[in-house]
Amino acid sequence: MEEIKKIVGGLLLVSMLIFAQNNESLGQQFKAGASITDITPHLGHPIVGNYNSPPATYIHDPLSVRTLVLDDGAKELVFVIVDNVHINREVFDAAKAILDRDLNIPAKDVMMASTHTHSGISLNGGGLKTISPEVGVALDEYQTFAVKRMVDGVKIARENKTLAKIAFGSVDVPEHVFNRRWIMKDSVMNPLGQLEIAKMNPGHSNDLLRPAGPVDPEVAFIAVESQEGTPIALLANYSLHYVGGVPKGHISADYFAAFGNIMGELLGADANTPAFVGIMTNGTSGDVNNNDYSRPRPTEAVPPYEKIQYVANDVANKVHHKYKELDFQSEVKLGSALSEMTLTVRRASPEILKNVALVRDYNGSEPLFHKLEKTYAKRVFNMESSYPDSVQIVLQSFAINDIGIASIPFEVFAQIGLDIKEQSPFKNTCTIELANGSYGYLPTPAQHQLGGYESWLTTNRVQKDASDKITSELIKHLNQLK
Repeated sequence: MEEIKKIVGGLLLVSMLIFAQNNESLGQQFKAGASITDITPHLGHPIVGNYNSPPATYIHDPLSVRTLVLDDGAKELVFVIVDNVHINREVFDAAKAILDRDLNIPAKDVMMASTHTHSGISLNGGGLKTISPEVGVALDEYQTFAVKRMVDGVKIARENKTLAKIAFGSVDVPEHVFNRRWIMKDSVMNPLGQLEIAKMNPGHSNDLLRPAGPVDPEVAFIAVESQEGTPIALLANYSLHYVGGVPKGHISADYFAAFGNIMGELLGADANTPAFVGIMTNGTSGDVNNNDYSRPRPTEAVPPYEKIQYVANDVANKVHHKYKELDFQSEVKLGSALSEMTLTVRRASPEILKNVALVRDYNGSEPLFHKLEKTYAKRVFNMESSYPDSVQIVLQSFAINDIGIASIPFEVFAQIGLDIKEQSPFKNTCTIELANGSYGYLPTPAQHQLGGYESWLTTNRVQKDASDKITSELIKHLNQLK
């Protein structure tokens, strides 16, 4: 009997060892790789992101594509984050088509987004377009170049893949995020001849009642290291529109790139080969910037780029402090969900059509309604004559263990991101905006009622309840992935 017990005990011990080895082997399957590719344009092209578009005359820092590839042994997820103000879906689709054809990575598993720097040139097709033989769509020279560099970035990140481990971190940094929309004591007139009570960037004055909405102070981040502990990449998400303070005509990636570079320095990854890649994605920041209108603005001028460096340093140092507490995991399960949604394009009401016709025919020296009325009259007539009745948008979500990442192709109000976090089944959730396309601003229905720049027709182009529909669909994604 004792002999039988010894044999059974020995067999159990062997089984446990085999089970442990198999589990360790499964855990070791997770791999990751990252890359940076340069998409800095030639000088002379117009800088986009503001009402005027001066020609680019100086390159302060390069524009890049920052790529992160995660591989759990059964599935790859790819993040491609591009330094640009916003990018048309056709450009992202062209890059995805090549990745699908050449690398067998389906579009469902590739999340592409722009950072929203206001100091680059357009990737929305401002130049002469030709048919790209690789994807069969019309792209201009810079779009074609950027598409190729996006694809290159994925190829290089794939080559850089190594056995890895991953962790999630979070820190609140409220010092740099303020709702830029304020409720005014008295109604104000917009360029379309309508009264409203919310105003964007109103400046500090006694006319302000309160911010029109919330902010999201969280910096959520994913850290990736090799099995030996060498930093590979850090992908962060912060709901800050951009920082600015860039001189006229300068090309710059704004604080997004500065943050990534500083993270590399803080982690001591300067000499890494392959190089560490720090990535900052734009969260739900459509109604958020870093100007606090509850206080008077400083009287002294801030030197160019100083505010960018200040914000990037502060956010990076606070992320680095949390980084030291991270619990890295080698066992990783990845998932993705993608769907398309049809949204109705807004049309001008009879009142708006009447008002913009008045503006068009008006030749007085003082505006009828607003200093931007001529600009918006042209935009409304253009929208009425050339816009389709609906648009087809891509909604996409990723799952990385207990992390859910949603993405939306708009400049998204902070409340929407907060709603997604609250309703998400995942322990940790964030939303990347301006992903897989760009269709203007996305206010909530309640914010539409208040008015303000982000709600003006042509600045916002889709049905007023679009945010509710999008939120509902993304929560379906996340529940499916959970």
